[in-house]
Amino acid sequence: MAKQNSKSKKYFLVFSAIFILIIGIVCIDIARRTTFPGSKPQLKERIFEDNEKSKDSLNVSDSTNKVD
Repeated sequence: MAKQNSKSKKYFLVFSAIFILIIGIVCIDIARRTTFPGSKPQLKERIFEDNEKSKDSLNVSDSTNKVD
């Protein structure tokens, strides 16, 4: 019984180490792809600029919307 307990303990340690390694790699990958919001200069100006551009993304004039 002691050998089986020791064997299962080794499996648990190996799988937990692999799991922690995978979680660490994922965390590092996510951290490298994102930027801290405070590091972007003039963030408010960019937000307002993007909103103005997205108001009319198709650039449709008013004359096409008229119904006779």
